[in-house]
Amino acid sequence: MLTKGDDFPIHQTPEPIAYSGSDRNFYDRYFFNGYSADGSEFVAVAFGVYPALNVADAHVSIIRDGVQRCLHASRVLGMERMDLTVGPVRIEVIEPLQTLKVTLDKAEGLACALTFTGRAFPIEEPRFTRRNGPRMFMDYTRLTQNVRVSGWTEIDGDRRDCGAGWTGTRDRSWGIRPVGAPDPQPTPGAGLAGFFWQWTPLNFADVSVFFHVNADTEGKPWNTRAVILPDGAGPEGGWHSDAPRMEDVSMQPGTRHAASGTLKIPLLQGEASIAITPRSVFLMRGIGYSGEWRHGALKGDLAVAREDIDLAKTDMGAPENLHIQAISTVVMQTPGEPTRQGVGIFEQLIAGPYRPYGLS
Repeated sequence: MLTKGDDFPIHQTPEPIAYSGSDRNFYDRYFFNGYSADGSEFVAVAFGVYPALNVADAHVSIIRDGVQRCLHASRVLGMERMDLTVGPVRIEVIEPLQTLKVTLDKAEGLACALTFTGRAFPIEEPRFTRRNGPRMFMDYTRLTQNVRVSGWTEIDGDRRDCGAGWTGTRDRSWGIRPVGAPDPQPTPGAGLAGFFWQWTPLNFADVSVFFHVNADTEGKPWNTRAVILPDGAGPEGGWHSDAPRMEDVSMQPGTRHAASGTLKIPLLQGEASIAITPRSVFLMRGIGYSGEWRHGALKGDLAVAREDIDLAKTDMGAPENLHIQAISTVVMQTPGEPTRQGVGIFEQLIAGPYRPYGLS
């Protein structure tokens, strides 16, 4: 089947763009977040296409006054991957790898128009590859870019501009992850013992810091990287380390969420130390990471719904709330340089046992 993508020189196989290989879990996703300079206002967006499932979905979540208000949308893809619209949500690539725009036309009382402009060239994270027994569990690539955010959000008629100092992060990832309905047939020899993930894109006045780690249940990383990236850096810019570590982590009682942590990044002149203090929580299920509106779920030709989550009344220890982004204040100390203060995200997902934190 020929689609709009076939008129662009972007083919990776002899087949038309509509076909993405043989794995039903192939996905292609946009992610965005943005927040005020003090972290008091927050918005996040996810937009994904799932070619083998023939589904596209989009999610927008806005936090104000302690309530996370979510707009979910899903439609049949129709095998057309160049149509970046799902119901009221659309993505515009204004300048590739630099400027993108997200628009939510008013639906269920929610709306936004947000432009995300890169602070430097995106980083390419190490390829994530992990098997679950004989089956491929993850095999994907991701680019990540800290951004400055402009535009506005609206909740039930209350429109607010993104003022000076709004920053955030966007990423693009594509490859294989579990999506859609789970396979009902168990696979002999499979069964993950646990899953540990931390991700910290941080925004300072003149520099961005990125860190991620996937680790096994004993705490041994199987994918990790940290990058310190000055504003305006190009494709080869910044300091990259394969040996970062998150230390001094204290946990919120009754949850699997960190109350604090210190990121250490080895440098030639010593090491950078970044104190991370979470101040509020964003639930990732609000943009399709698990729950009824999980990524790739088939909802029919087009479905749109709103979900409001009162964060103060939510059980943060419940399984559906394990995966979070904590909006955090951050303080960076680097040998020979002034102390930097900023704001960023401490994303966390700990499922199953994790011995370094005493979790069973």
